[in-house]
Amino acid sequence: MVLTEQKRNYLEKLSTKEGVISALAFDQRGALKRLMAQYQDTEPTVAQMEELKVLVAEELTPFASSMLLDPEYGLPATKVLDAEAGLLLAYEKTGYDTSSTKRLPDCLNLWSAKRIKEQGADAVKFLLYYDVDSAEELNQEKQAYIERIGSECAAEEIPFFLEILAYDETIADAGSVEYAKVKPRKVIEAMKVFSDPRFNIDVLKVEVPVNVKYVEGFGDGEIVHSREEAAAFFKEQEAATKLPYIYLSAGVSAKLFQETLVFAHEAGANFNGVLCGRATWAGSVEAYIKNGEEAAREWLRTEGRRNIEELNQVLDQVATSWKERI
Repeated sequence: MVLTEQKRNYLEKLSTKEGVISALAFDQRGALKRLMAQYQDTEPTVAQMEELKVLVAEELTPFASSMLLDPEYGLPATKVLDAEAGLLLAYEKTGYDTSSTKRLPDCLNLWSAKRIKEQGADAVKFLLYYDVDSAEELNQEKQAYIERIGSECAAEEIPFFLEILAYDETIADAGSVEYAKVKPRKVIEAMKVFSDPRFNIDVLKVEVPVNVKYVEGFGDGEIVHSREEAAAFFKEQEAATKLPYIYLSAGVSAKLFQETLVFAHEAGANFNGVLCGRATWAGSVEAYIKNGEEAAREWLRTEGRRNIEELNQVLDQVATSWKERI
């Protein structure tokens, strides 16, 4: 992989001095509305969503190398990041059309890579739902879409982070045993597709290749994969790309995410960091809705900070520098 000097400078801003991306993800929109709605009877307001993002940015970016936000509710938070923290902005619309299994990608209407850069972002992030077993025409349409974004980012010389969420058009429940059995191939093959230089992707943001709750020694229910099988999938994932790649937390608990990263490292995955969302800040939502700003700050200063510092300690031991892949 080759980087322009400008892209390299941006990636340096997003990383620790060791070249590890220890990023906080808070670009949730629809998911955040649903989470907030659990604790109040009315629809969450724009002001509530913006304020919570500001609180998380203020309290936690001193302990993260960078933060991922969205341009719809996250712009106020971009103004309060720690001076040393980098900024990623999401380019995709939230969610997907649930009346179809296609999950077609769609950019935010009023945004472009140029406009994201003008907001002070150090990278563009785009989320893509991808089923490697979908019809060839559908997957070609998705690939062409990613090519356009990659070309935009290349023209602006800003790093392009592609987040791939694998799925199966025939399996509705991604948390099911049925999907756990096919997930490794779905995740790994999608990574292979988007590692092609034609997409101009600089960093892949990916799922771990297994649902760890179905891995021997992690969950307390049915076992789909032995530890040896799971380790082999992590090793296969490592071999699937030459690009820098980082893991998303996928909403699991902070402790389980940390244990998964250790397991990945032991299996031979040379991943380059994380973009960790709900595993870090989720508990602040209830505190904010029920007891207001100060309660949320207190949670973030204690539990939230503990979550991110414990994660950083794990990353110090198991993550490798993206510079080794350049």
